[in-house]
Amino acid sequence: MSGYATIETSVSQNVGTITLNRPDRLNALTPDMAGEIVDALFAMPGLGARAVILNGAGKGFCSGTDLQMEGGLPEDLGELLEDHYNPAMEKIMASPLPMVAAVHGACAGIGCSLALACDFVVAARSAYFLQAFINIGLVPDGGATWMLPRLVGRARAVEMMMLGDRISAEKAEDWGMIYRAVDNEALAAEALSLAQRLGNGPTVALGLLRTGMAAALESNFPQALTMERRHQRDAGRSADFAEGVQAFLAKRPAKFEGK
Repeated sequence: MSGYATIETSVSQNVGTITLNRPDRLNALTPDMAGEIVDALFAMPGLGARAVILNGAGKGFCSGTDLQMEGGLPEDLGELLEDHYNPAMEKIMASPLPMVAAVHGACAGIGCSLALACDFVVAARSAYFLQAFINIGLVPDGGATWMLPRLVGRARAVEMMMLGDRISAEKAEDWGMIYRAVDNEALAAEALSLAQRLGNGPTVALGLLRTGMAAALESNFPQALTMERRHQRDAGRSADFAEGVQAFLAKRPAKFEGK
């Protein structure tokens, strides 16, 4: 994959990698970068990827929106969200592939939302999570007000968003905000191992589970049951389900092909 100006991409052994690549700006997000992330993410299945790692080049994961982006910020900052960031976040949440965020250094503002939109966040001990909006007189965006209370509870979400203090990787793990904090030198290997495990799994079922969990958070119990019935129908028609049953009966590990 090539032709991107703000990200780098690759695919190897069922795992696609999307690297935010504006290290001179601490990978600060721009509308163009948001569009490229989405484009690359939805191209991944066609290139053989069955799981995706999202990471950042240079000293940090993402420092948030680029306040000095080319052309300047619009007078109505809501337009930036409505036209670019909100559609991108919705599409990332709807990705059919499981996603692992590998976070080091700054993970701030909408960069924090990008990471938390992934299914697993593995963070180096150098990482910190920051809802910095209040420090410049803004409110959280990128879906932070939806995600954070669901992940850590209202009190901790209010702490992050109203006080604007850094949350260490260790505290984020303790709060249940992320999957795991690891030593800095172990970050890449830990994220890759997890992504490979997901990439070798039953891709159809994982994708249905990913989108289904997000929908269930906004559903009542009967609606969730109806959705599970629909998703179970679709998963039950997959070749991976047939392989899983055969492997179970033969008492051998399943060899899923993502179909």
